[in-house]
Amino acid sequence: MPTIRAILQRKGTNVTTIERTASALDAAKLMNDKLIGAVVVNDHDKIVGIFTERDILCRIVAVGKSPGDTPVGDVMTSPMACCTRDTTLAQCQSIMSSKRIRHLPIVEDGQLFGIISAGDVMASECEEQQHTIEYLHEYLHGRT
Repeated sequence: MPTIRAILQRKGTNVTTIERTASALDAAKLMNDKLIGAVVVNDHDKIVGIFTERDILCRIVAVGKSPGDTPVGDVMTSPMACCTRDTTLAQCQSIMSSKRIRHLPIVEDGQLFGIISAGDVMASECEEQQHTIEYLHEYLHGRT
């Protein structure tokens, strides 16, 4: 069963973070500039939560808060769901599905090792299925 480690080897371990005191507007601009849907929130190099597009919509826009005047720490998701590098893709899918989330930070002993999205999990599944299809095709028809 493939683990998160395999995704991180392909994708890399770069994670965009922001301090909890930054404004939600700054976080939204950062996410927009990097074309990402979530940032991990730090408080003096300690991971304290995650701030996502859904947080912007539900906790700022929908309630009429000013993004420029709202600190990320006030509207982030905390505690956040996370996994380790040895978590299987099936376990990640289960976590994402049951918690209805699309981003899952990879954390071990308080250290951030990466982040995966539902898209990363789906791409990995597609790759795995493609390998299976190719194997079965070779088995049935021989190598071409």
